[in-house]
Amino acid sequence: MDDFLKEFFPKVYRRKQAHLTETDYCKYDNQVLTLFTSSLYFAGLVSTFGASYVTRSRGRRASIMVGSVSFFIGAILNACAVHISMLLLGRIFLGMGIGFGNQAVPLYLSEMAPAKIRGAVNQLFQLTTCLGILVANLINYGTEKIHPWGWRLSLGLATVPATLMFVGGLFLPETPNSLVEQGKLDEARKVLEKVRGTANVDAEFSDLIDASNAARAIKNPFRNLFKKKNRPQLVIGALGIPAFQQLTGMNSILFYAPVIFQSLGFGSGAALYSSVITGIALCIAALISMAFVDKFGRRAFFLEAGTEMIIYMVIVAITLALEFGEGKPLPKGIGIFLVIVICLFVLAYGRSWGPLGWLVPSELFPLEMRSAGQSVVVCNNLLFTALIAQAFLAALCHLKFGIFLVFGGLVVIMSAFIYFFLPETKQVPIEEIYLLFENHWFWKRIVKEDNGKFVEPVK
Repeated sequence: MDDFLKEFFPKVYRRKQAHLTETDYCKYDNQVLTLFTSSLYFAGLVSTFGASYVTRSRGRRASIMVGSVSFFIGAILNACAVHISMLLLGRIFLGMGIGFGNQAVPLYLSEMAPAKIRGAVNQLFQLTTCLGILVANLINYGTEKIHPWGWRLSLGLATVPATLMFVGGLFLPETPNSLVEQGKLDEARKVLEKVRGTANVDAEFSDLIDASNAARAIKNPFRNLFKKKNRPQLVIGALGIPAFQQLTGMNSILFYAPVIFQSLGFGSGAALYSSVITGIALCIAALISMAFVDKFGRRAFFLEAGTEMIIYMVIVAITLALEFGEGKPLPKGIGIFLVIVICLFVLAYGRSWGPLGWLVPSELFPLEMRSAGQSVVVCNNLLFTALIAQAFLAALCHLKFGIFLVFGGLVVIMSAFIYFFLPETKQVPIEEIYLLFENHWFWKRIVKEDNGKFVEPVK
C-alpha cells in the first residue's frame, strides 16, 4: 500500500512510482522491507522452543492460548506504529504467536482425530490458514482505498482472530495424549470417550498409557531425537519435509504476490486482486486435499502435485524470459496467462506440500518426543521461511526468471526424496506409525541396529 510505503519505506515508494507501469525485477529489492516480513519468522523460530516446554508440561491448549495473546499484542503494536522499530517489535510478537500456534495446533488436531480421518482433520489447520490468507487479502483490497490510515486498520484487524483464538481456547478440552502425559488418567479417559463417541476405547487408551510411560523414561526428548531408532523421524519429519515445504517457492509467491504482480506491471489494486485469486485457489486446494488424502494417501498427493509444480515453474520461467524485464508494460494477455499458471501452481501446492508439510511430520513422532519433534519441525520450517523471505526479492532481482527454474529443480529433488524415503501413513494409528520404518526397504537397517528386532505393523 502506497500510504504504508510512504510512512516507513519512502525509498521503495519513490522507486515504485518511477517505474509504476514497467516490468522490473528489482522494484522492491530492499533489505529493510524484507526484514519487516522475515522478522516474523525469525521470532517464531526462537519462540518455538519455549512453546515446546509449555506444550509438553502445560498442554497443547496452553500453547494455543499463549499464542493468541502474542498475536493480540503484535496486532496492536503494528496498528499503532509510528516508527519502523515499533513495526518490527509488533512483527516479533506476531512471530511468537506463530511459534506457539504452529507448535500446538497440528499436534492438537492429530491427537484428537480418529486414525481413519486424521488426515482430513489435521488439514483443517491448512484450510483455516488458507482462509486467513484469503480474508487478509480481501481486507487489504478494501482498506487500500482508505487514505491515509487504511494500512493501520488492516494490521489492527488481526486482533479479531487473536481474540477468537483465546476465547476458543478457554472452551477446548485438552487432548487425551497430553492429559495422560500429565498423569490425569481419569480426565483423559473421559475426553477420549467423548471425542470418539463411544466408551469402547480400551485399546487406544492402553496405547496412550504405554506411550506415556515410554515418554516419562525420556529425560531429554531433544537428545532422543538423534538416536538411530528415531533417524527416519528426524530426517523426514523434522528436517526434510519442513525445509522442502519452503523450498517449493510457494511461500515466496504468497508473501510477495502483490509485489510480484506489481513488478509484472499490474497496478496496485490489480495486484491485490490477483492475490485474492491465488488465495481462493489455495482454499479450493485445501478442500480437495481434505476430501481425498485419507483415500489416496500422502505419497500420491506429494508425487502427482510435485510433477505439476515442476511443469508450472518451467512455464513461468520461459514466459518471463521471453516477455519480461525490458522496462516495458507487460502485455495484458501474458499477464493473465501468468496469473492462471501461478493459480495452477497454487492449486498443486495447496493439496500437497502445503497441508502435508504439517500433517506428515505431526504423524511421525512417537509420544515421548512428539512435542520436541514438532518444535524442530516448526523451527526448521520458520528458518527456511525466514531465509527465503529475506533472500527472495534480492534473488528475483539478480537471478531474474532463473529463480523459478531454481525452485522447479528443488521440487524435482524433494519429489525423489518422498518417493524413496517416506512410507505411506494413511489410516495407521498414530502410536503405531514407528512400525512402518521397521519394515521400510531403507530405514529398517538403521532402525534395526538400534532396536535389534523387526515387528510386523498392525494391519
